[in-house]
Amino acid sequence: MIPRAVRKPLAILVAVLALVIVVPMLGAGGFLLWLRQQTPAYDGAATVPGLESPVEILRDRNAVPHIFAATERDAYFALGYVHAQDRLWQMETMRRSGAGRLSELVGTRFGDWALRLDRSMRTLGVYRRAEEAYEELSPETRLAFDAYAAGVNAWMETRREALPIEFQLLRHTPEPWRPADSLVWGKLMALQLSGDSRDELFRASALKSLTPEQMRDLFPDSDPTAPVTLAATLDRMDLQKALAALPDLGFDTASNEWALTGARSATGKPIIANDPHLGLEAPILWYLARIVTPEHRIAGATIPGVPLHILGHNGRVAWGFTTTHSDTQDLFIEKLDPQDPGRYLTPDGSAAFETRQETIRIAGQPDETLTVRETRHGPVLTTPDAADAAPEGHVLALAFPGLGAADTTAEALYRLNHAADAAAVREALFLHVAPQQNVVYADTAGTLGFLSPALVPVRRGGDGRVPVPGWTGEYDWIGYIPFDALPQAVDPPSGQFVNANNAVVGPGYPYALATEWPDPARAERIVQLLGDGPHTVEEVAAQQMDELSLPARDLLPLMLEPLRTVPDLNGQARAALDRLAGWDGRMDRDRAEPLIFSWWERELVRRVFADELGPLFQSYWDLRPRALHRVLAQAPQWCDDRTTPAREDCTTMLAGSLKSALAEIERRHGADMNAWRWGEEHKAALNHRLLGRVPLLGSMFDLSIPTGGGAFTVNRGTTRVRDPQVPFSHVHGPGLRAVYDLADLGNSRFSIATGQSGNPLSPHWGDLVQG
Repeated sequence: MIPRAVRKPLAILVAVLALVIVVPMLGAGGFLLWLRQQTPAYDGAATVPGLESPVEILRDRNAVPHIFAATERDAYFALGYVHAQDRLWQMETMRRSGAGRLSELVGTRFGDWALRLDRSMRTLGVYRRAEEAYEELSPETRLAFDAYAAGVNAWMETRREALPIEFQLLRHTPEPWRPADSLVWGKLMALQLSGDSRDELFRASALKSLTPEQMRDLFPDSDPTAPVTLAATLDRMDLQKALAALPDLGFDTASNEWALTGARSATGKPIIANDPHLGLEAPILWYLARIVTPEHRIAGATIPGVPLHILGHNGRVAWGFTTTHSDTQDLFIEKLDPQDPGRYLTPDGSAAFETRQETIRIAGQPDETLTVRETRHGPVLTTPDAADAAPEGHVLALAFPGLGAADTTAEALYRLNHAADAAAVREALFLHVAPQQNVVYADTAGTLGFLSPALVPVRRGGDGRVPVPGWTGEYDWIGYIPFDALPQAVDPPSGQFVNANNAVVGPGYPYALATEWPDPARAERIVQLLGDGPHTVEEVAAQQMDELSLPARDLLPLMLEPLRTVPDLNGQARAALDRLAGWDGRMDRDRAEPLIFSWWERELVRRVFADELGPLFQSYWDLRPRALHRVLAQAPQWCDDRTTPAREDCTTMLAGSLKSALAEIERRHGADMNAWRWGEEHKAALNHRLLGRVPLLGSMFDLSIPTGGGAFTVNRGTTRVRDPQVPFSHVHGPGLRAVYDLADLGNSRFSIATGQSGNPLSPHWGDLVQG
């Protein structure tokens, strides 16, 4: 996966290289022929050093590898081989992102984006932590990572085809693969899916100018009015600089899973549905694979660069993940020792920083040396991007279990892959550290379980909402929620578990797990779809494609009613209102109503909240149906624009935002409302982030297609609303879908969003894309 901050500038670089070097040199026809020769050959036999016994790799019609090996070691070796064969560039960018080594490839010629990411990764010590995690592995797990690395290297050493085109354009030869290169992916995911430190900074910024009541209006699904003790130094902190120092690895807010007991399924055994949501691109993050050895069988979704199955079944158990959105990160404001700024204060007196030097190599420029410090709470945000973020005499440190030395998450996943029954799943997850995930699991005997494993801090004081003083000790972590007290259950009386990132515990839970939860609309809709059951595997698979937006259906009457008597609406606005009045809230790609409603909602959010939030609005700007519902129903004072002398009401805001939305849609799609389509704006962004921008040839690499759904539908289609050019491009969603049939795990279904190959001219580049 290429982090979002990396994609556009790197694409520009490749486009320039292709235009200046490749296209004139070879011509379009020669360029295409050259590309085609990079396609891996799947047929025939190969002699590969490092195997203990012959391995058979059978590719099905979609190039999914079925690996048959005499030993697990050989199976993991073969998985590394096929991952490198199909996705080596994706693997290279992943490991360099985690290691803080992207600047070696691209330098700063097209901006400092790579250097800033490298600084963040080096400051947090991400790759160092991956190396430490390797030392925590058991012998059998270490063998898997070692064998996988050997398989990757075997392909690079014995390949019959050229390196992928991306390497050739950048004139780069990859280094041998190391086990830590595989482990660093887990660190990147832990950071991406545990990003509440960024929320802390937003809250701290907002609380400077907003009241607790206003915060409740902005986030009506949380309880932001509970007492918060702000550090005395918080008012003197540059929160925007602090935010810039944290790595931005993309969206972190979505996935679906639901699971039925045998009593609720037509098969008499459990059924599990799972679709994790991450950034969309081509190739997609996921890679399907099946392994068969005499002692072990497993099928499902892998990540190129990682030897283990992240999601899948092993013939005895199946499992699915969603992200918990618990608060497992804290920012501590550390006070420097006034007598010695090379030390910092603790409740027990002055302490020395742990200090190291990091050298960042930058293509075309001198190396940069970064001095990294750590406190008892964690790494100090000391990059140049964070300079002066903390008040004078203070620094900012990040506490996160995923950056701890004894991270056994990879061990947990290995044991989950090998679990023989539901009890063994629970035992495996005891070792999971970060990120916290909601795991549904079932075995073929019929047991169905739910567990949210991780190290979740217990604080001496405070609730983790905002940065807090580190020198007093009053906000220190004093331990972690005991494993047996984590959210969990087995064989629920209701016959089902449902999670779509909604709250996993109620107000009676004895520990502070989170202060805010994502919108529960998707979970509410899944519960509606399940009804009383029982359900077949086919029905559950169809439920994953549901496109009804409950928030749209609930909010729309409040938007329509005030405009019924407004006299000065033109004919186009009246026609739009008539359409919306008959709309059922389904985000159908072939209809105009989802486009009209979404653009109207986007504009209304801007008009209602931008004046109060000021510079913070860009961070808040999104589709906010529950906040708008609260404003229109209970808090109309937000509708007055504070930047004008006139007094506006919500009717004025609704009418003005509708007119603006319709004018923009007409500008982009013409005046004929009958021709407007949601899918013309809402397209799954399945394009190669580099080659997709090669002049003249970029369109052939683009797999993007119109899609239905939206941010609040089960068929998730998240957009980046604040993007002025493509605010409704479908940039985040289910890159993988899986349904597990515990009555016959061979009847389970898997699909990824693009295809198995990372080569745009392979027949398996986009053969799983369906229009």
